[in-house]
Amino acid sequence: MWNLLDDDGATSEFPSDAHRQAPVAASNVLSLFGTPDDDGPMGWQERALCAQTDPEAFFPEKGGSTREAKKVCSGCDVRAECLEYALENDERFGIWGGLSERERRKLKRRVV
Repeated sequence: MWNLLDDDGATSEFPSDAHRQAPVAASNVLSLFGTPDDDGPMGWQERALCAQTDPEAFFPEKGGSTREAKKVCSGCDVRAECLEYALENDERFGIWGGLSERERRKLKRRVV
């Protein structure tokens, strides 16, 4: 991997073989792009198990099974954040935080 940053952090032209430097330290890259567990408003999505599985399972056709998606959600560390996002943004489709559209509507009615 080429280091496209000079030691002072300025970008440089693509280096020739004679000017090839050591790879950028992980801390330098992370400061540019953020960490995987970035706790920004949407940082939880980086840690969501659904991001590592087939998205079609989370958006089944009407009458289709939600079992597979809910099984993934049950072991997810960011399930609460996901459900909170879906409720705040009125997500009307898919499995969010382990709940279907119908289950989220029921939950909202009980809270209101």
